[in-house]
Amino acid sequence: MKSRMLYLGVGILIGLGLLLVGWQISNQPYEFKGSLIEPPIPAADFELTDHTGETFRLSDQDGNVVLIFFGYTNCPDVCPITLSEYKQIIESLGEQAGQVRFAFITVDPERDDVVRLNTYLGFYHPAISGLTGDIAALESVYQDYGVYRAKQEVGSASGYLVDHTARTYLIDQEGNWRLTYPFEMDWEDMLADIEYLVGEAL
Repeated sequence: MKSRMLYLGVGILIGLGLLLVGWQISNQPYEFKGSLIEPPIPAADFELTDHTGETFRLSDQDGNVVLIFFGYTNCPDVCPITLSEYKQIIESLGEQAGQVRFAFITVDPERDDVVRLNTYLGFYHPAISGLTGDIAALESVYQDYGVYRAKQEVGSASGYLVDHTARTYLIDQEGNWRLTYPFEMDWEDMLADIEYLVGEAL
């Protein structure tokens, strides 16, 4: 009888211990995978033209998480990889994808007009907005977001290449610049951050 009570007591203690560990784990603060901007800073607003010819204003996206990437359609490596990762993120978000915006801002406005962006993004996902505009508007955006770009003549039939900043910028639902991600950041880590922010707003 005593041994039975002892086993019962030990079982109860183990069960309480497991519950305590589970509670502690569930109450740990979330750790972002990207580079956190602390405190968050208001993202500079901008107005550009999307790949359908419509106006895209960052301020109109309030209430949604926005991912911004600067690239160009003739990019041989960085941009196709990043856009493919965005496609995976969008498809993995499911219904939550409606609360996230993806913006691909050209660093090659001389070649990337609306038609070209529309064709190019058709290979990836319709939820990705390709953005362009006049050089003055774009230069203002580049400056606000600290974007580097420089033409590189390569002497080929394809024309020049463009060296450019390859980070992804995440703007939260309040319009604050919250996180950045380096090129080839694990897309599942980006997805985890996005899902947390979307859930945080619910």
